Amino acid sequence: MTFLNNTGQSISEFVITGLNSIENPKPVGYVILIIYFLILLANSTNICIIALDKHLHSPMYFFICNLAFVDILYSTSISPTLIMILIADEKRISTKLCISQMYVNHLGSTMVAFAISLMAYDRWVAISIPLHYSSILTNNKIMILTAVSWMLGTGFIGILAGIASDLPYCYTLLKYAFCDYGALVRAACVNPDDYFVVSTIIVFFVLFAPFAFIIFSYYKIIYSVMKISSNANRKKMFSTCFSHLIVAACFYTPQFVAIILTRGVLVLTLTQRNILFIGANLGPSLVNPFVYCLRTKEIRRKVFRIPVLKSIAPSD
Repeated sequence: MTFLNNTGQSISEFVITGLNSIENPKPVGYVILIIYFLILLANSTNICIIALDKHLHSPMYFFICNLAFVDILYSTSISPTLIMILIADEKRISTKLCISQMYVNHLGSTMVAFAISLMAYDRWVAISIPLHYSSILTNNKIMILTAVSWMLGTGFIGILAGIASDLPYCYTLLKYAFCDYGALVRAACVNPDDYFVVSTIIVFFVLFAPFAFIIFSYYKIIYSVMKISSNANRKKMFSTCFSHLIVAACFYTPQFVAIILTRGVLVLTLTQRNILFIGANLGPSLVNPFVYCLRTKEIRRKVFRIPVLKSIAPSD
């Protein structure tokens, strides 16, 4: 790594070296480009279908729309950088742009967790308190809940961005695939352990607190469903939650592996770590829109009315 502060210079750009070990970078870059295109197309399609159909202007579909927007934001935080590095071999990134990328990436991760927890709340109310669903989850209330989640997310991640902006940087090389808080702290002339305490506290609030709420919501859902005598109704109730469970598992599984298991239980090389974090970002953003498209009848019907897809439309 190159020290610049010894000469009194300030660092204006970083060089991202986390993908240097990839033997065939361009094919990998084109794969990421295709995945990113599918993410944008699938999530934008879901948003447009929900926005244009007044019959879908209900809390559940609003939360699906919110998640789709967050997935676009989350994947966009790193995909252009990965594509530029792998295809165009452009590894330099300005300090300000790197901090901005870190902010958007962590905000995207935070908002996915919040969006999934809001959807869990929707399922909890729909199954446990169905008679009061329309009075509890009014349009005004879901707008307020969503706005509050965005304010909390921007506030918490803003703390990390503020810390990153004030750090004295010594190193120009980042051994990671993209800019995140850990990469920036390790590039600074500071003891990283002191700064990771703050990020650990924030991660607890923005990732694990929503996860705890999701677990609590499903405890209440299971309790309510078990009181239903009809097996057919039980199956129907659990079926309405299946899509949400897939989405939650796709997001939290790699997060737990990356945050918890790699802290001692699971030893990964730098390349494996970078692949894990890229997969944790792009994987859920790609899976989520297809899960809700294929498992939500109203969205599926709209999608398969598109002329190109009519011939492969599944029968309901």
